Amino acid sequence: MLLPPFNAPGNFYRGNLHTHSDVSDGALPPAEVCRRYKAQGYDFISLTDHFVGRWDYPITDTTPYRDAQFTTLLGIEMHSGAQDNGELWHLLAVGLPADFAPSHTPDFQPVDGQETGPEIAQRAREAGAFVAIAHPQWSGLTEHDARSIEAAHAVEVYNHGCHTLSDRGTGMPILELLLSEGRKLNLIATDDAHFKGPDAFGGWVMVKAVANTPEDLLAALKAGQFYASQGPEIHGIWYEGDKIRVKSSAASTVIVQGYNNATMDVCGESLTDTTVELGRLQDSPWLRITVIDRAGQRAWSNPFWPSAL
Repeated sequence: MLLPPFNAPGNFYRGNLHTHSDVSDGALPPAEVCRRYKAQGYDFISLTDHFVGRWDYPITDTTPYRDAQFTTLLGIEMHSGAQDNGELWHLLAVGLPADFAPSHTPDFQPVDGQETGPEIAQRAREAGAFVAIAHPQWSGLTEHDARSIEAAHAVEVYNHGCHTLSDRGTGMPILELLLSEGRKLNLIATDDAHFKGPDAFGGWVMVKAVANTPEDLLAALKAGQFYASQGPEIHGIWYEGDKIRVKSSAASTVIVQGYNNATMDVCGESLTDTTVELGRLQDSPWLRITVIDRAGQRAWSNPFWPSAL
């Protein structure tokens, strides 16, 4: 059985869902951010400037930079309420309406009378956005924090800027905790680029959509029709009951992960059509796949639930 997103109609489009401009704390104006991503071969981005009062709660207008080859989704990085460690929440909302109401967030410190993180996440989802928990490791997210965001569609499992500039770029432990507690969540890789250091063009999503339009991309994101990557390509994943077949660009390792510490792997040279026997993973309630190339770069499938197939 060919799995999503590979069985969906349309084409794959490469996009970055977490980026900043000088409308908030980035170094470059929106036009130049969009130009650079287009020049690097991206099909779309979401420019997610910080939604705080210091910059008058911007939802940066990127519509002038759309054309037949490149598009944008309106987005923000939301901040409201305190996490367990006292720091302000960081949450992504991609595909928001331009009139999304401001939060009560004067700056980057929690204040009395704010929405909580779960509340602003829910409000963004109800407004039509794709919502993700941003950089859990960098944020110092606790298990309690993670469990509280019930409106999330996804967890940011790789943040390139957090990885290169603070060595705190993963979110996989939080994702797998929630998966193993029964939450059905997807995963994204992003840049979080500010263009003040080597923080761009390192993590992205490949979205399968019928067309490269904001509406089609947003629908595909919400439906989980995508995978995440630092470089490797995944061309197809087939679930065959007792094994999984993966077609990919040249890889050195293909791993299937499941509940608790269970994994199965195949290692080799220039793997492009790999079958992984599930073994002890056959009874796992969820599975996901990682493809690793010789340079150590990864691509990650979204989790899937065999019982739902």
